[in-house]
Amino acid sequence: DGFFFSLPFSSLTENQATQGGDWYPALDLLEDKEQYILKADLPGIKKEDIKISFEHGVLRIDGERKSEVEHKDRQVHRIERSYGRFARVINLGTDVDQNKIRANYKDGILEVVVPKSEVSKPKSIDIQVA
Repeated sequence: DGFFFSLPFSSLTENQATQGGDWYPALDLLEDKEQYILKADLPGIKKEDIKISFEHGVLRIDGERKSEVEHKDRQVHRIERSYGRFARVINLGTDVDQNKIRANYKDGILEVVVPKSEVSKPKSIDIQVA
């Protein structure tokens, strides 16, 4: 959890959910010796409505899920899906190779791969016997 610096999940009122309140998509952050892999659930969001940036060791994902339907002539009983703008901010530190960051978006899943820099990768050192 030390990597994550993110706004907490907040419950939405009906008005916020339909008018565009803030929400926070679920994400996973995995790490191996070569890279960080972030996966975020963004169903129903167009690729062009997602922005990814990396600055000073911080990966930021911004986007927006637009409401699908107007509810003028309908009585709303429940709205559980969230709409509106979101932002997720993850502090990965500066030991990454920001020139090799890549992202893929398929079937509502955003995957961002952030390779570690050579300096931060673990190294094995042989011990010489004299």
